[in-house]
Amino acid sequence: MKTISFLTYGCKLNYSEFSTIKRNLLNFGYKIVGFDCSSHIYIINTCSITHNAEQKVLGLIKTIKTNNKKAKIILLGCYPQILYKKIHTISSYSSFFKKVALVLGNQEKFKLHLFLTKKINQQISVSDITKSKTYNSSVSFDKTRTRSFIKIQDGCDYKCSYCTIPNLRGHSISENIFNIILTIKKLVLLNIKEIVLTGINIGDFINYGKENQTYDLFYLIKIIEQKLTTNIRLRISSIEPNLLTYKIINFISKSKLFVPHFHLPLQSGSKEILKQMRRRYNPNIFIKKVNTILNILPYACIGTDVIVGFPGETDAKFLETFNLLKKINISYIHVFKYSDRDNTYSNSMKNKINQNICLQRRKIIRSLSNKKIKIFYLKNKLQISQVLVEKNNKKSGYLFGFTENYIRVKIPFQNKISNTLKRVRLLQISHHTKYCVNLL
Repeated sequence: MKTISFLTYGCKLNYSEFSTIKRNLLNFGYKIVGFDCSSHIYIINTCSITHNAEQKVLGLIKTIKTNNKKAKIILLGCYPQILYKKIHTISSYSSFFKKVALVLGNQEKFKLHLFLTKKINQQISVSDITKSKTYNSSVSFDKTRTRSFIKIQDGCDYKCSYCTIPNLRGHSISENIFNIILTIKKLVLLNIKEIVLTGINIGDFINYGKENQTYDLFYLIKIIEQKLTTNIRLRISSIEPNLLTYKIINFISKSKLFVPHFHLPLQSGSKEILKQMRRRYNPNIFIKKVNTILNILPYACIGTDVIVGFPGETDAKFLETFNLLKKINISYIHVFKYSDRDNTYSNSMKNKINQNICLQRRKIIRSLSNKKIKIFYLKNKLQISQVLVEKNNKKSGYLFGFTENYIRVKIPFQNKISNTLKRVRLLQISHHTKYCVNLL
């Protein structure tokens, strides 16, 4: 029996797709081993959102070949997709791909099991995904985990000036509502306790009914609430500020299933930079959405994304971002250093920012994020919450989990409470920024 090792990079969506592909191979009789084990085949599900993500993949391939010259390496997903026009012509890429047995784009990777039935050697199959109308259903499921990710939407019709995702994922396309409900019900039967609805731009979710009637994200979460029982909880993943409607916020505030956790990408607090980024909101819209959430759900967790070093981001414009983040009550910040990407408008923009300055700004925002997390945790001190207890090694003396509003907690070890929802009181913050709690 041939052994296969898997590794995936990037977002929750990548993880969901990788899990689906992995299960397919198990059904065809392959034995899956850890990536640090010696294996016949190494499969890397790639990310290409930043230049750094690509460099990690290149370094990994070199390491694999150094340790196991006979190993076959397969690349899947976004990195091959970004190169599809160049992959057959540029000599530097041709030299690199001599180390790789099979390269599959974001459409082709779902047919990996078919490619493996044949002899593979420096084979490339990457198509123009912008012309594809095929939706590939994906869901993560692993018996060792307590939560699952369901892809409800893929692709993006937005044209943000720095973003290459439309070239990697194609146009916005959504999963069928019936399939989503059916998948969630199956996961409930498999004892999954938390499900995350994920996608590239989930706020753009849409299904069409009779006479072109439309069913949007608000309709989807309402129908999920109607069809399911209360022995599971759901999160929505990152959603654009302009697409998070007041109806959705109000609905989640009263929901018995959906938890008070929102992730709204800001990217910049400068109105001018947001315009250059071709984002579809301004700082005031972002502030209003955050304040609306907190007025209705004062203990909600609100995270955001920020890009530092976008072309033309002067010290004054960076300070606008810093001051906005400082004054609003968000819970955490994911900060990224701007990265030039091929086939994007910003790649050709002038006034690029020195990399050392970008690193300094990233460090400043990370420091601010740490302060925001601590403030959010202190705000929740002594609150009673519900935590999903994760499976953990008994030797550690603790079990870990997350509350509804995404606070990481540790619980003194007890038998038979893993993968259960328990009411707790938040007592104190440990030095690892995890709450110590008492079970109620």
